[in-house]
Amino acid sequence: MSSIALQQMKQELHISASQIFTYLGCSLKYRFMYVEQRQPEHLPVSLPFGRAIHAGIERYYRSIKETGEPAPLDAMEDLFAESMTLAHDELSVPILYKSEAPDRESVIAMGRQLLSTFYENIDLTGMEVVGIEIPLSTRLFNEHGEPTDFKLVGVLDLLLKDSNSDELLIVDNKTSKQKKSQDTIDSDLQMTAYSYLLAGQGSVFPRSPVNCRFDVLRKLKTPKLEHYYTVRTAEDRRRFSKIATAVLAGIENRVFIPVKSWMCADCQYAGACSDW
Repeated sequence: MSSIALQQMKQELHISASQIFTYLGCSLKYRFMYVEQRQPEHLPVSLPFGRAIHAGIERYYRSIKETGEPAPLDAMEDLFAESMTLAHDELSVPILYKSEAPDRESVIAMGRQLLSTFYENIDLTGMEVVGIEIPLSTRLFNEHGEPTDFKLVGVLDLLLKDSNSDELLIVDNKTSKQKKSQDTIDSDLQMTAYSYLLAGQGSVFPRSPVNCRFDVLRKLKTPKLEHYYTVRTAEDRRRFSKIATAVLAGIENRVFIPVKSWMCADCQYAGACSDW
């Protein structure tokens, strides 16, 4: 249902939150991916792995919202395994595996272990599930508060509500080997974009802060589920609109520059970048 709604939103002139983050990470990669629509040279395993983990966690929360009970762990694990197998079998480019899980079987084993850790440690006491995989769209405004021609679109992993205070909590699910620093969490633009979308939809008052939480499954020998809390303010949203409109200006003026970073290691366009 959410994918249909998102496709309808994309019929209007828009930019997605993920497109903004791609441009900021490496504008040349943005050009290869969205302007030239090049076939990727390979697919980092982190992409289908992340989608498969999200599918399993979505099953958990959707079952709670619809029936009041979580989905069984084996149903989550089976959905994850199906998603990874389909990604492997249907891709026309090779998947780039990592040393921690060098093949499909080891990746599936790691995913099952992470989902088991999630299942055993997640706690929804005092919280109500408002929505899962929520597609949102709102008008982008420039730094002067004037509407642009573009809409921002994105999908929230999870929206919870405190049963006592009725305050909303945006939750984003991630996997990571490394621990996150609070500075990284507090400056993460993804949560700012989600906050912008919620405020634009009228789900929170324009000047109100928005509570956010990253639920991070750590890919360790003994996996861990860690929660990182942060808040996004109206000033954060104003700054985000300034960043987003600057990205739009860069795209319109065809400013595409390679950026050297840790993300280059498994970039799908490393060969094209080298030839650029």
